[in-house]
Amino acid sequence: MPVIVSDTSPVRALAHLGLLTLLEKSSGKVLVPNSVAKELLNPPSRFQSIDISNYDFFQVVVPQDEPFVTQLTARLDRGEAEAIAVAVEMHAVTLLIDEVAGRQVAIEFGLAPLGTVGLLLRAKQCRLCSNIAPLLDSLRSDLRFHLSDSL
Repeated sequence: MPVIVSDTSPVRALAHLGLLTLLEKSSGKVLVPNSVAKELLNPPSRFQSIDISNYDFFQVVVPQDEPFVTQLTARLDRGEAEAIAVAVEMHAVTLLIDEVAGRQVAIEFGLAPLGTVGLLLRAKQCRLCSNIAPLLDSLRSDLRFHLSDSL
């Protein structure tokens, strides 16, 4: 089964939409760095707490190359840095990440970033959900999720 690694934002967005099971249906197992699991469990006050240990398709991992993580934190937050490090270490086929800076760094290291919108589009193509426009509207209004007007 292909290795999928996730940053915080896609998990938070899918949890908000009640669609976390899309990750299990589309990928089986999702690796989540320890710092991302902590961010989800102890979020800023405007977000709900998400305990990924309640879902058997998540696996919390610790990146092995701490100097690489430290190098990445000069450009990114800790969760994004760990997600990229784990994805590189585990030869992930997909890195779930929404932030533009994180996506750019992921591409620099040969990773294939996929954001929440891309994941929802894939789910629609696979008939796992029917209409994503209301989902995008909810993300934008409730979570202040950045989406371009053209999207």
